[in-house]
Amino acid sequence: MTAQTRESANPSRPRSRPTTALKKAERADPRPLSRSVHPLPIRLAHWINIPLLAIMAGSGLQIYAAYPNLGPRGGQYAWYPLQGVTPPGWMRFGGWLAGARHWHFAVAWFLILNGLIYLGYLIFSGEWRRRMFLLRRDGTSAIAMVAYYVRLRATPPPEGFYNGLQRLAYTSAIAFAVIAVFSGLAIYKPVQLHLLTAAFGGYDFARVIHLGALAMLAMFTATHLVLVALHPRTIVNMISGGPRG
Repeated sequence: MTAQTRESANPSRPRSRPTTALKKAERADPRPLSRSVHPLPIRLAHWINIPLLAIMAGSGLQIYAAYPNLGPRGGQYAWYPLQGVTPPGWMRFGGWLAGARHWHFAVAWFLILNGLIYLGYLIFSGEWRRRMFLLRRDGTSAIAMVAYYVRLRATPPPEGFYNGLQRLAYTSAIAFAVIAVFSGLAIYKPVQLHLLTAAFGGYDFARVIHLGALAMLAMFTATHLVLVALHPRTIVNMISGGPRG
């Protein structure tokens, strides 16, 4: 009699537990079977973000061009190598300082709303489990992926829904966006929000942090575009939702 026959003949006998490897695989890819790769709310937030971020970045650089220095007037920071360098015109949006400010602060609220809806969906749908970086689950995978990219490892680490480095990148982008929002509020209303401004080290340093967050988001976007160009199928998935699995 086979093991399967003996089990069916004795229904009261408990079935064997899943193997450790299977449990690890489930934890690495906690994806509900009926859910697409990119659910509709995530796709909508992604595509809405593109024009909003472009306008925010361009108008922000136009505002920066009115005083293209870091540090207070007469006491610019010596460590910043681009003091007095104005961003090129093709990177700026808004035409002039007042126009750029109108665009920047108007679009900012739509961007914040879109971000809150996105984060709310991640939390309440449970999507954060498969998209956000968790150190215990993803730390080793992220290090292994870096080693693979710099040719210290011959093969990439096993992947679930995302590899650890991808999760780290996407989680970092969300963190930089949050920093950009709060530092932006600090320099938008430095008197009314003086406690927030003080938490960033004052107006001038809040401005440094705000521009730094923009630079990090720009680096993330550039890397993202390169990877999309190398794997164009991801564009189709972000439009259609991708396969269900």
